Amino acid sequence: MLEVDKLSAFYGPAQALFEVSLQVGPGELVVLQGLNGAGKSTLLKALMGLEVRTEGTIRYQSPGGPVSMERWETHRRARAGLGYVAEDRRLFTGLTVRENLLVAAGPDARAQEARALDLFPVLKKLLKRPAAQMSGGEQQMLAIARTLMTNPRILLLDEPCEGIAPVLVESIRDSLLALKQGGMPLLVAEQNRLFADRADRVLLLVAGKVRGS
Repeated sequence: MLEVDKLSAFYGPAQALFEVSLQVGPGELVVLQGLNGAGKSTLLKALMGLEVRTEGTIRYQSPGGPVSMERWETHRRARAGLGYVAEDRRLFTGLTVRENLLVAAGPDARAQEARALDLFPVLKKLLKRPAAQMSGGEQQMLAIARTLMTNPRILLLDEPCEGIAPVLVESIRDSLLALKQGGMPLLVAEQNRLFADRADRVLLLVAGKVRGS
């Protein structure tokens, strides 16, 4: 589904990733762990073509067949099916929950919204609430639900449970595991053992290098 081969990433002249290789197969949950600054967020940004310069290969099984996308712009990667949920969520805080969902909707908005709300039923009661008036856990649910409105074929999630109340962490975990059971591949940067314990593989990043699998 997604194969990364000897991927290095740079912020200007400073190197942040060193020949990272990994695979995410259909329906797999792969968890990235590591201390702050180890390169987890940088790796996800590199996969999306955000902020960093890269060297190496990113191969992706698109609907039309396998492609190398390391030279693609971010919007093209997203259209091909990479769904990215950033650590800072990047919600439109002045818009309501429903408006945030519809901003990302494709042609079949009604079906996409129904699917997202079934996965995160808490949001059903908050559709008219501005995102700025939601808790951190509710905002994270909305960020994931909004990404699902784009009909991704693989999800890349950066610290989806950081700073969130434990009861909502469990709800988010269960929703993501339901996506996995439905065949959605997931690459999750997350320290919480609730994900690592259910992962197909756990990769440890240390100073920009993969140390375990």
